[in-house]
Amino acid sequence: MTPQLQQAIKLLQLSRLELSDLIRQEIDENPVLDETLESEGTPDQGNGDVGQETAEPETQQTETKEEFDWKEYVDRSVSPVRERFSQSVDREELEPIITRKASFVDHLLWQLHLHDITDKALEVGEYIIGNLNTDGYLQATFEEITRDTGADIEVIESVHTKIKRFDPVGVASRTLQECLLTQVDLLPGDTALVRTILQNHMKDLERKKYQAIAKTLKIAIKDVVTACEIIANMEPRPGRAFNDNETQFIVPDIYVYKMDGEYVVVLNEDGQPKLRVNSFYKNILSGNTISADKAKEYIQDKLRSAVWLIKSVYHRQTTIVNVMKSIIKFQYDFFENGVGNLKPLVLRDVAEDVGMHESNISRITTNKYVHTPHGIFELKYFFNSGLASDDGESIASESVKNMIMDIIQNEDPYKPCSDQEIANILKKRGINIARRTVTKYREMLRVLSSSKRKKHR
Repeated sequence: MTPQLQQAIKLLQLSRLELSDLIRQEIDENPVLDETLESEGTPDQGNGDVGQETAEPETQQTETKEEFDWKEYVDRSVSPVRERFSQSVDREELEPIITRKASFVDHLLWQLHLHDITDKALEVGEYIIGNLNTDGYLQATFEEITRDTGADIEVIESVHTKIKRFDPVGVASRTLQECLLTQVDLLPGDTALVRTILQNHMKDLERKKYQAIAKTLKIAIKDVVTACEIIANMEPRPGRAFNDNETQFIVPDIYVYKMDGEYVVVLNEDGQPKLRVNSFYKNILSGNTISADKAKEYIQDKLRSAVWLIKSVYHRQTTIVNVMKSIIKFQYDFFENGVGNLKPLVLRDVAEDVGMHESNISRITTNKYVHTPHGIFELKYFFNSGLASDDGESIASESVKNMIMDIIQNEDPYKPCSDQEIANILKKRGINIARRTVTKYREMLRVLSSSKRKKHR
């Protein structure tokens, strides 16, 4: 692969921010490459200044001999191995899912599953972890856990003690006192005084009545202060470190608007450097001002690199627009009526429509976001596997997930729907789906089972 081809492939899969960084780096490194400022007008060629010409791919006069054949690249992208792979793998297994970092619950479940415990103990552990608040405290009593899991109190106590020693230490405690005492268990050295204060003098500790504690225990006040300083360095809210409330802002690459009854695709170019070739260097090459071959070769090389980058960026932008237009064609009902109207769509459908290979469609839809009348979505969101309905048509799996979530959100919290009941409801709507598929989709939506969603009066 030539360096130009590698660059073209790289640009296809870059996010908007990564593309901006790469372009600015190229501007810094390539003296022939320049940026057009929004405030600049057309240069006055008659004022004696050196003019600069915008390098649009269609009008750029400085062409390189090393033209790149995109059709040939697409043809070469097709390999028998990849074709056999795409035909043999279930498309539902290739369904795109937006990645996310591990949550507080994920972190605890990972530790729980590392332990060699019985299935019943595992069920109890998952129940306890599922009933923690954002600070990491257990919101269910042992009686409720016994009633909902059927486990003996001894099993519950054993699992609860084990979880309290997970990272972060003290998680799943029922009170602040229990949380701090659990952390004391793992402190090195003599912690008898610290334990005594936590067990018998919590009220005085909260009010910082150190003198009263010292008097009751008949010890020096400095010892009490030292012990209280140790307590002050403990974590009263174990889940706090995992409470990431930072808002993640997504700047869409594309905007889709409905104008005069038709959907229009607008590329978001705000903040993106607009490239051009500095004509000063072109004029040097066209004249006889340079006699050194090395200098001329250097400028020619940088000029070719600049023109190719501009063409690659232009190709990337037009490809994104074409792919988005194709997606709108296939998912028109979504843009009209929302998520519940998503249709099954695979990469091959769009690839054939725009005349590209599936691998290129995969690259161009990675880390790209579109602003639609129904919110901001990653382009990969529109590619879904299909499920059969009674009317003979297919319905997108994402639409089925949306229906399952809608059923759960509107269920009786004191009598939640089981997975089989949800499957029955969907069947009445003409969607034949197995209970295990409902379970799979429910878990993908990160929704607990009906027994764990149930509220008690």
